[in-house]
Amino acid sequence: MRFLSSVGLAFPILAASREVAVDAERAARLYDSGVVHRKLMAAKESTFARQEAAGAYNSAQWSAIDTFVPCVDGKATVVEGDPMQTFRCNKADLYHFLPHSELGSRTGQGSSTWGWTSPEGREIVAIGQADGAAFVEISKEGKIVYLGRLPQPQGVEPRIWREIRGYKNYMIIGSEAVNHYVQIFDLTKLLDIDPANPKTFNPTTDVTGWFKGLPIGRTHNIVVNEETDFAYAVGAQPRDSACKSGLIFIDVSDPSNPTSPGCDAQDGYVHDAQCVIYHGPDTRFEGREVCYGYNEDSLTIYDVTDKSNSKVISRTSYQGASYTHQGWLLNKEHQEWLLLDDEYDEFDRVEPAADGHPVTYIWNIANLSAPIQTGYYKSKAYSVDHNQYVIDGYSYQSNYGAGLRVLDVTSIPDDPTGKSVSEIAFFDIYPEDDSEPNGGVIDFVGTWGSYAFFKSGFILINTIERGAFVVALQEDAFHPSMERRSRAAERAVKRALSNA
Repeated sequence: MRFLSSVGLAFPILAASREVAVDAERAARLYDSGVVHRKLMAAKESTFARQEAAGAYNSAQWSAIDTFVPCVDGKATVVEGDPMQTFRCNKADLYHFLPHSELGSRTGQGSSTWGWTSPEGREIVAIGQADGAAFVEISKEGKIVYLGRLPQPQGVEPRIWREIRGYKNYMIIGSEAVNHYVQIFDLTKLLDIDPANPKTFNPTTDVTGWFKGLPIGRTHNIVVNEETDFAYAVGAQPRDSACKSGLIFIDVSDPSNPTSPGCDAQDGYVHDAQCVIYHGPDTRFEGREVCYGYNEDSLTIYDVTDKSNSKVISRTSYQGASYTHQGWLLNKEHQEWLLLDDEYDEFDRVEPAADGHPVTYIWNIANLSAPIQTGYYKSKAYSVDHNQYVIDGYSYQSNYGAGLRVLDVTSIPDDPTGKSVSEIAFFDIYPEDDSEPNGGVIDFVGTWGSYAFFKSGFILINTIERGAFVVALQEDAFHPSMERRSRAAERAVKRALSNA
C-alpha cells in the first residue's frame, strides 16, 4: 500500500457516509486558516519535484502514436511486450497521442483542458501546461492537429496549476502563478492557421482581454456561466484579502474589457464551483443564478443573482470530508442531484475511501437549504479522484493514475444509494503504476482533466507527464437508447472507410 503521509485530520472510521453540519471550530482551525490546503499543495509539490527529478516530465521520450489502437481484452497495446506502451482499458479505443514536446511546451506538466466547436463544426481544444496553453484541433479521424499556443505572460514563472474554461468562442485561462491574472483568448484566431506553421501568440497583444482584478494575480480555478456572461475566479490567494479567496465575479459580456462588480467572501476559500441558472424542485430559486461551491470541507450553495448582495443558501459538510474538491450537477435542467469528489480522503484514509478506492459522493439537492448526502459510488481502481462532469447521464472522471473513468449515473434518481451506479468504460493513461501491489498508487500522477463534450464523441485526455491522448468509447459502451451510441457507430464506419 503506497500512501503519502496523511495530514492527520481524518474523521473516525464510519460505516457509511452522510451529511453533517459544518464544525465551526474545526473549520476555522484547519480550513479557513489554510492549514489543510497548504499541506495538500505541499504534498503535490513534493510529488511534482520527485517526478521532475526522475525525468518523468521529459515528454520527448514518448513518441507520437498516430495509428488506431483498439482496446482488446482489457488492453490497448501500442508496442507488443512493452509495458510502458500498453494501456489498460475497457470499451475505450485510442485514436492518437502527442507528447507535450510536440505541443509546443518546454516544461510539459499538463493540467486542465477545455474545448469549443466552431460554427462550421470544427472541434478545438485548449490544453493546459505549466508554461502556457496549447491549441489543437481534433480531426474527423480523431487526430490531434497542433495549431499553436498562448504562453504564460512575460515575466511569470511556469506553474502546473493552469485552469481553462470556455465562454462562447473564447477560452478564459487562470493560473496559480503570481502576476498571471486571467487571460481571455479568441479561438477564432486559430481557424485560418496552417498546421504546417503553428503560431505562438503574444500573451500581451494577442489576448482579447486580460482581467487584473485579482489580489496578487493568481487564482486556483476559473468557473464560467455563459447564460449570465459571468466568469468566476475562485481560490484567488491570499486568504486574508478582501474576497478571502471566495467567488470573484467577472463580467465578461465585453471580453475586451472584463470588469468585476465585487465578490462573495462569506464562506471564504472556494476551490471550485458550478454556476448555473436554477431549474429544479426548489421553486424559491427558479430562474435565479446559483453557484454550487466546493469549499474544502463543505458543499456551499450560493444565490449570486444580485452580485452586490449575493447570499449563502446553505453550507453542508459530510462524514468522510478531507478536502472537498469538485463536483457536477446530474442534470442542469432539473437540479435535484449532484455528484461531489473529495481529493484527499484516499490519502487521509477516511471511510468510505480508507482503502484507497476513489469515492463519488451523491447528494440530493431538492431543497437547496438542506442538501442530503444519500450515498456514494466506490471505484474498483486504486487511485485518487480529481475532476468530473456529467453528460447525458454519464460522469466522465479524471482520476489521476487511474485515467479516464466513465460512470453510468442514470440510476441515481431511482437508487440514490449509489449501489446501481456502474463503470461502463475506462482508459488508463498511466501504465507506470500498473505493477504496484494494488494496481495503482495514491499519488498525484497521470491525468488532470479531460474534455468529452464534442458531438463526434472524441475525448481529449490531458496528462501531467506524457501529453494529450484522444480516445473514444466503443459502440456498445453506452445504453442502447443514448445518442452517443450512434456517434460511436458513425466513428466506426468512418474509420473503416478511411482504412479501406
